[in-house]
Amino acid sequence: MLVLILATLAVALLLPVSGGAAEALEVVTKIGIFVLFFGYGAKLSGAEALAGLRNWRVHLVILAATFVVFPLLAIPVLAIPDTVLSEPMRVGLVFLCLVPSTVQSSITFTSLAGGNVASAMVAATASNVLGVILTPLLAMLFLPATSGGSIGLGQIWAVVVQLLLPFVLGQASRFATADFMARNKARIRYLDQGVIALIVYGAFSQLRVSGVWRELRPEDLLLVTALIAVLLAGMFWLTWAAGGWLGFSREDRIAVMFCGTKKSLATGVPMASVLFSGAVVSVLVIPLMFYHQAQLVVSSVLAGRLRRAGEPAA
Repeated sequence: MLVLILATLAVALLLPVSGGAAEALEVVTKIGIFVLFFGYGAKLSGAEALAGLRNWRVHLVILAATFVVFPLLAIPVLAIPDTVLSEPMRVGLVFLCLVPSTVQSSITFTSLAGGNVASAMVAATASNVLGVILTPLLAMLFLPATSGGSIGLGQIWAVVVQLLLPFVLGQASRFATADFMARNKARIRYLDQGVIALIVYGAFSQLRVSGVWRELRPEDLLLVTALIAVLLAGMFWLTWAAGGWLGFSREDRIAVMFCGTKKSLATGVPMASVLFSGAVVSVLVIPLMFYHQAQLVVSSVLAGRLRRAGEPAA
């Protein structure tokens, strides 16, 4: 995924699209996003969801970490002056804190570390489903007016139509699509990555054509990287410690840690393209892309340590 994103960035900056080609790409991208979230709905198995629903305390902690703790940690970022961190990058950091958790990587790392996979599956899926509504509402609360425009009911309705509606349709289609989705999991993953690549290519093409890239400052990137490192480390510690404070089993603590620290690039980038307008989207998603890659690296190391140790190693 990292290689794909970097390659897409390079192509977009070297060979950007504009005019009629850019409009055609936007239409194709919207269709791709619709198909992507239809697939999310079609992949969600009711039997698998019911298997993990009983562990409601774990789910509440994970959802609280995603939609309460992360947004609260974003409040100090809003106070950073423009002279220290430019507005688009500051908004991008805040938006990073508002997006839902990942599904695939949360489940994968929980499994690798020997955690409660059923609970991770339910919590991560619930995070994505609720995030379609909660993330725009939180954005409207935290980012009422940005350089990308104001967020209001129109943007929230656009998210419902472009993201929630296809998800619901995908769920309704499971009687006909469940077998196909199960047989083609690996191939469908390419669709997920392809849609993200389309969004990134379109956003960074606008960045190149509009000249907004000239506003990026090296000090912004350095500060964002440092803040992301602090945020990621703090959330890994907090989610692991919270599981211990609440008396969770080792398996549940692992699920809380790996689900409660994740932020979804696959969901966040389409949301940003709907909520914000213009080339500013390409700048806003930079912190999310940085965080996404950092969480994968750190999670892979921690999952390996936990699995080898067979006991709490954090």
